[in-house]
Amino acid sequence: MNATTGLQLLLVAGGAVAVAAVARRRGWPAPLLLVAAGLIVSPVVPAIPLDPELVLFVFLPPLLYSAALDSSYLRLRDVWRPVALLSVGLVLVTTAAVGMAVHLLLPELPLAAAFALGAIVAPPDAVAAVAVGRRLGLPRRTLTILIGESLFNDATALTAYRVAIGAATGATVDLAMAAGEFVYATVAGVGIGLALALAFAWVFRHTRDSLVENTLMLLIPFAAYLAAESAHASGVISVVIVGLYLGNQMHLRGFGSRLVSASVWKVTDFFLETIVFALIGLQLVTVVRGVNAYGAIELALYAGAVFLVTVLVRFAWMFPAAYVPRLLRRGDDRPAPAQVVIVSWAGMRGVVSLAAAFSIPDDVPGRPMLLFLTFTTVIGTLLVQGLSFPALIRRLRVSSEEERYQDLLAEASAQQAALTAGLEALDRAMETEDGEPDEIQKQVIDQLKEKSWRRSLTAWERLGGGTAQGGAETPSALYRRLRRDMLRAEREVFVRLRDERSLDDEVLREVMAQLDFEEAILER
Repeated sequence: MNATTGLQLLLVAGGAVAVAAVARRRGWPAPLLLVAAGLIVSPVVPAIPLDPELVLFVFLPPLLYSAALDSSYLRLRDVWRPVALLSVGLVLVTTAAVGMAVHLLLPELPLAAAFALGAIVAPPDAVAAVAVGRRLGLPRRTLTILIGESLFNDATALTAYRVAIGAATGATVDLAMAAGEFVYATVAGVGIGLALALAFAWVFRHTRDSLVENTLMLLIPFAAYLAAESAHASGVISVVIVGLYLGNQMHLRGFGSRLVSASVWKVTDFFLETIVFALIGLQLVTVVRGVNAYGAIELALYAGAVFLVTVLVRFAWMFPAAYVPRLLRRGDDRPAPAQVVIVSWAGMRGVVSLAAAFSIPDDVPGRPMLLFLTFTTVIGTLLVQGLSFPALIRRLRVSSEEERYQDLLAEASAQQAALTAGLEALDRAMETEDGEPDEIQKQVIDQLKEKSWRRSLTAWERLGGGTAQGGAETPSALYRRLRRDMLRAEREVFVRLRDERSLDDEVLREVMAQLDFEEAILER
């Protein structure tokens, strides 16, 4: 990478963060606004080619790892059937359907190249859909299916893509060999991921330094991806397995590691996703320049046809996949048709598809057209489906209000049980002390009990929306509001003393950190 390219990426990153900041302030979906902004400025800025290796080896591993770390292994295990049907079955069906459609539209394009395009546009990216779904309160099961599909479908698509590209460049393709390659890539990816997960889990058990642990966490996705790819296995599956395992074991880490980890991965996700979605839109001029020999109407026809096939295949697959297996298993709950429609419409494509298209070898016939059709499909799904997705959720009135109430009830019950256990532990600790507690010890005990009761009471109060009878503030809400006012006043004093040179900056940072932690607890 030369200095000019580095400066371009720096400007892209700065501009993308600014656009994302506006989106967050307005409550708009940031990925969609970033793509739209990239499309608008693409004709007036220097071309910034999308480097496939940059996407697949730098952006993809940490984004996959963060999503897996934040996912629930237990919830994914509950929905493994629909996730498997989407991440394997639907990807292969979409590859075949799009490939056949493109071959019919463009007979001069080799069938293998057409199937390569099908594999490229087959895997959806759930980033935009999940962001919108969480904001609008989609049920947890629906979000888990979308996340699980996004975690695993890249492995299927990239394997199919490699087979198709091999055929397009003249290599002999054997279906049995291709199936064996897929099985090997999957099994080996799982094995490498588990081995690395166990190794890193052992390291974390012997490390109690939150800074060191989280620095290692930043290296893990790259290590898992490169280790698997070096063994010709699936780097995607390896990264996901490591993330799921370590995420499930996060409770064994120290509180400092968990606090730092949450902040580190929020910042990492935000930074990488803003750059990725901005880069998608910025490819407009590069992509269109390669197909300027075709007419605008002709290009629109081809792009519209591939977009429609991609969208309709998902609908045609979703309803049988959602209901037929349940007909064969009596007593299994059926999803509501509205939820099936939402999952069907949540097939937005992302940067992995575009990176795969840019990595097509130059000697593959029709490469510029393949790149153009990939770009238009990615943009079409992001803008058409992404912009209409919130309205669809509202129109179908799918929400998680009942689920949220049950969560609050479960939390309140768990807090009550934890309170009992904590008070019992306090009583046992005091029984081991010699003699009766003095006045100071009694005050400390009372403070501990009061704090435990207040935390338990807060969970019950949230069941009522945080208000007492008649709409008045609950005791916990009043406590938090007044304590925030006190913290604000205390901070002002510390800063004033620092400005008067009565307090050193290092001391200021220490006391501010203590106040920040207390405010974070209040916010929780």
